[in-house]
Amino acid sequence: MSVLVVTGTGTGVGKTAVTAALAALARAEGRRVAVLKPAQTGVAPDEPGDIDEVTRLAGDVTARELRRYPDPLAPDVAARRSGIAPVGPAEAAGAASELAETHDLVLVEGAGGLLVRFDADGATLADVAWSLSAPLLVVAEAGLGTLNATALTAEVATARGLNVLGVVIGSWPARPDLAARCNVSDLPVAAGSPLLGALAEGAGALDPDAFLEAARAGLSPWFGGDFDAERFEKGLNTQS
Repeated sequence: MSVLVVTGTGTGVGKTAVTAALAALARAEGRRVAVLKPAQTGVAPDEPGDIDEVTRLAGDVTARELRRYPDPLAPDVAARRSGIAPVGPAEAAGAASELAETHDLVLVEGAGGLLVRFDADGATLADVAWSLSAPLLVVAEAGLGTLNATALTAEVATARGLNVLGVVIGSWPARPDLAARCNVSDLPVAAGSPLLGALAEGAGALDPDAFLEAARAGLSPWFGGDFDAERFEKGLNTQS
């Protein structure tokens, strides 16, 4: 794949850390990587955003942010309140396609969930993925409630003709509770696609070298990592 769209089941699920992990592993393989953030919200002009976090963790990647809005709201509401023009799916898809001409991998990171509105016409990240004919990677939470959110995201994506590549747990707790342990086997069922990783809790606070190792341990060989879902689940059963 040359373009991969990364969405979350909601906010705060570890989407940026997973995007950075994907970028770090691709870079370690010598691939040219670009990361596109169509809309960044809740960040002032002089503050670091998600793109800055990705470059801090992953290193030398091309980073592009199309629009930034100061209010921590959905992009369409934040755009309306700020008076800054919204980002449409055509602009976002065009930027990703342009980056794909000179890079081996382009990661498009959404804002919040799949159906968070970008503009007053109701355009979403799903429209961007559809325009690009790009696969979708779903980043989900580990614990209680994640199955419903993941199933809803995957069902909508499939209904819109999108290819859900798999699901990654964005922050795997150091001490997983019963719900988290059970969800390891149930998340692929909810997503209708394989579990392709579980990034360790707090990975985003590591230095770049340690983060690369966390990325390798937490993501599937599909992305250049060592994560094996079956082995991971067996390990949890041994601990319980």
